[in-house]
Amino acid sequence: MTSTTHRPDRTDTATRRGGRGRRLLPLLTLPLMTLLGGCNFVVMQPAGYVAEQQRNLVLAATGLMLLIIVPVIAFTLIFAWRYRATNEDAVYDPEWHHSTQLEVLIWTAPLMIIIALGALTWIGTHTLDPFRPLSKIDTKRDVPAGTVPLEVEAVAMDWKWLFLYPQYGIATVNELAAPVDRPIRFKITATDVMNTFYVPTLAGMVYAMPGMQTQLHAVINREGAWEGRSAHYSGAGFSNMFFKFHGLANDKFDQWIAKAKAEGGELTQEAYLKLEEPSEAEPARFYKSYMKGLYDRIIGMCPRPDQMCVGEMVKIDAQGGASGAEAEENYKRLRYDNRLAERGIEGPGATSPASETGPHGQTQPQGMKPRPDMGNPDVRSQKAPDSQGQSEGEQIAPKQLNQ
Repeated sequence: MTSTTHRPDRTDTATRRGGRGRRLLPLLTLPLMTLLGGCNFVVMQPAGYVAEQQRNLVLAATGLMLLIIVPVIAFTLIFAWRYRATNEDAVYDPEWHHSTQLEVLIWTAPLMIIIALGALTWIGTHTLDPFRPLSKIDTKRDVPAGTVPLEVEAVAMDWKWLFLYPQYGIATVNELAAPVDRPIRFKITATDVMNTFYVPTLAGMVYAMPGMQTQLHAVINREGAWEGRSAHYSGAGFSNMFFKFHGLANDKFDQWIAKAKAEGGELTQEAYLKLEEPSEAEPARFYKSYMKGLYDRIIGMCPRPDQMCVGEMVKIDAQGGASGAEAEENYKRLRYDNRLAERGIEGPGATSPASETGPHGQTQPQGMKPRPDMGNPDVRSQKAPDSQGQSEGEQIAPKQLNQ
């Protein structure tokens, strides 16, 4: 049974507050509009088939979720207005506790949306698998029979991108190009730490990991120039780790290849080892040729001739390993992780047992005294003194566990 008990009358106070709120509402939205004015919705402006499908997936998932979010927000506002304290006509029923119709609606609608989202995600995950070769150039055209994809080997370095074109024998740094409507097969790896290869208008991001290879199949459907980047923090030079991606017509792509062959140098082993050194904001450059098997040696983590490749190490392990002098020699050839420290070109902020440098963070563990090198990069390359024999004012953070 319902009653018509009314709440206390607070009409005058609520009216005054509501009037002030309505006057302040436009001012409160100004900061939000200012922030949105700087947004670049590049993901919503795809130039390739894969990026377009990913955008559609985002829009479809967002639309399905809004089917719940918008009504909930709307009914929250309606109920707040309908049953406000100053509404004398609102029915007050403190004994109400259940409605089967409402329960069915509240549980059925989200359940159907979750099922739809699950199906959409399942289909999209398999259709847009980056390892899966493309079957379509765009939504209306299939890949023509006999089409040879463009092969690009992408290498994430500190802090730049190296692109190898095995079909043309050229290499580029921080510049990438592909012909319009020709499928591209990327092979992606890294030389040092994990990165991500990401051209938002072309396709989604794919991780680049040292000693491993990932793949990405994509296609660009219109001419233009777009920005590519690493979307995974990888050290001091990460903020400048960008490259240009050009979508070119077939004849312009041929001209771009000819330009690389005419203006580029040779990426010899010595030139590669120099390029491998950490550097920031590198300009785009071309190489008309590169050493044979370079990409395989990068994946094998053996760019120098005195290093053992991962494949050789696996073969030795499969045969039961080595011992004695042979094992000692193998150990020397496997010292890959410390290569930059041993050559004296370790990146800023790096920590390594080989260089005996500890963490350079500005925050010390609780109870530790400040390190002498905190905030002073000039002394970071100096070897840390042993903790024994130090005076109390010279105590530093302990060495890493693996030192």
